[in-house]
Amino acid sequence: MDLEFDARYEEFRAQVRDFVAKHRPVQPMGLASAKKKERVAWLSLQIEHGYWARTIPKEYGGYGAAPDLLETVIMDEEFNKAGIARGMMAQGPSMLVPTLLSHGSDEQRERWIGSTMRGEVIWCQGYSEPGSGSDLASLQTRATEDGDDFVINGQKIWTSTADQADMCFILVRTEPDAKKHEGISYVLLPMDTPGIDVQPLRTMSGDIGENSFNQVFFSDVRVPKANVVGRRGEGWKIANTTLKHERNSLNANAEGTLIRLARLMNDETIRGAPAMASPVYRDRLMKLQARALSMKHHGMRMLTCSLRGDSPGIAGLVVKLQNCQLNYDMAALAIDVMGELGVLYDHAKYERERGFWQAHSMFSLGLIIGGGTAQIQKNIISERGLGLPREPKPAKA
Repeated sequence: MDLEFDARYEEFRAQVRDFVAKHRPVQPMGLASAKKKERVAWLSLQIEHGYWARTIPKEYGGYGAAPDLLETVIMDEEFNKAGIARGMMAQGPSMLVPTLLSHGSDEQRERWIGSTMRGEVIWCQGYSEPGSGSDLASLQTRATEDGDDFVINGQKIWTSTADQADMCFILVRTEPDAKKHEGISYVLLPMDTPGIDVQPLRTMSGDIGENSFNQVFFSDVRVPKANVVGRRGEGWKIANTTLKHERNSLNANAEGTLIRLARLMNDETIRGAPAMASPVYRDRLMKLQARALSMKHHGMRMLTCSLRGDSPGIAGLVVKLQNCQLNYDMAALAIDVMGELGVLYDHAKYERERGFWQAHSMFSLGLIIGGGTAQIQKNIISERGLGLPREPKPAKA
């Protein structure tokens, strides 16, 4: 991997720095909770300059640049140094959009990609069910034909941001007599459709942060057959494309979190001295820095494979396992550095950074479980990556 920057890339870096310096004061804080008008304006501005949706074709609402690994590295570095979010890490941009680019029709791409990348449309993911989490292919939510529509009945659970979403990309069983991994379809569903009931799930994190879990009930929910992505009955293949991008998205911005952690350690004091002066805390930070740099370069490796059209193999399977634990460990150090203030939340008087680290800790802990538990990820790595035999199933009674 050649990471030397020639004059063209240094000129590009200068352009990025100029943009960041000029627009840093106007960026909305917390894109997920920002007013829609502010969110759309900020993301549209980034697309206009090519710092978001950079390689998405112009006809689908992107900037239309050719893929370039070093440009991506430079953009991430400069935005992270400034503490500004590049784009919006949400289920629509990071998971659905690349799936539509691979499997969607031209009409679906034109309708949904641009509006999603600009933050005009917020998405949720309808995958897990009460009896189908790690064994996702056993899902039971069904869609029966009725003329040009499907009628959906069933339940989804742990549906992040379903209470805020405009749309849902959902897996439903359209061929009930097919084998478990067959007969599943991938459908785009408006969340304001009659028959959808969203109920919040309160977790141990309480009201910390902006992320919410919900259970969603579907009672005779009608959706046009035209909203199926790809072919009906082939949703499992498409769903795995989404899951691949979900795992890859979890490799994002460990470097930015590390910069924020180092800043906290310089600001917080222990008996009058900065926490950074503590050899114990500094040693923990250096170990985390090594892991973050490792994941950063691993992400470059993954991006290189993507640009070449190569499969990353086992390299793509370790991302979620490693990065979720890394993010949780960084939050744990931050909370330890804050001492007794680390247990504060709900915007208490002495709370630091409006509870960012408490929310980040809880959310990172949840991600170790969500999207495929760490234990399931280890099975995937061993079976699909290393070719080890599957765990034997218990004998039938």
